[in-house]
Amino acid sequence: MGRWRPPQGPSTALVTREGFERLKAELDELWRVRRPEVVKALAAAAAEGDRSENAEYTYRKKQLGEIDRRVRYLAKRIEVLKVVEGRPSDPEAVFFGAWVTLEREDDGTQATYRIVGPDEIDAARGWISIDSPLARAALKKRVDEEFEAPLPAGPTRFIVVAVRYEA
Repeated sequence: MGRWRPPQGPSTALVTREGFERLKAELDELWRVRRPEVVKALAAAAAEGDRSENAEYTYRKKQLGEIDRRVRYLAKRIEVLKVVEGRPSDPEAVFFGAWVTLEREDDGTQATYRIVGPDEIDAARGWISIDSPLARAALKKRVDEEFEAPLPAGPTRFIVVAVRYEA
């Protein structure tokens, strides 16, 4: 039995131009390359006979379902996304698309994050969602301003060290 969780609220429908192009490329690759390959393999597995004991058939059906779910999600999501391009009117403040360097007040460690849409997050690159508690707390802050973010480990205070926007 799974653990029930209440449904999440809708995520912010913003995306950078690079993120939008990546989502479109993923949709195109799934629809034009991967899905036809899986359909062909599924047809070959179905031709082998008894489907109830055919592991290849079962695996390919599951794989096709996963691809179709992702294609459906991407097609709907791409329709509602708003691509944010260019610099904001106030480039000294933290807004969507900003590279922001933050310093923790408690230990002085610094980290740089890019605030992106929820479909683009990549922890390894330091890309955090605009819906994350840290990004929400940092929005509209300027260099040398302090703020508190409600992180999972508890409230943490930060200082904005730098804000930049890349073309």
